Amino acid sequence: MKVLSFVGAVALAASFSSAALASPELATKSGCLACHAVDKKVIGPAYKDVAKKYAGDAGAEAKLIKTVKNGSNPAELHWKEVTGGMPMPANAHVADADIKTLVKWVLSQK
Repeated sequence: MKVLSFVGAVALAASFSSAALASPELATKSGCLACHAVDKKVIGPAYKDVAKKYAGDAGAEAKLIKTVKNGSNPAELHWKEVTGGMPMPANAHVADADIKTLVKWVLSQK
């Protein structure tokens, strides 16, 4: 029983450490920083600007996960606001769990 509890604790700690990787390391690994920066517009908007725009929006996480995964869609009303007017390519090479982690990190920027 003690071994099982230890294994559970290690698994839980590992899940928290992967969330910590969501900072610039995961953004760099995923190629996000080629077009974005935390505090300034590059090709796409600054992460702080995205977080500010979506502050208080309960649906922000789902919208941004969809946009990051599938790319921006000009048919959606918010695409220019999300991408700064520059179409965002799909990110099929990034795992869904990593996209979710990245979006949460972006939305936490102040």
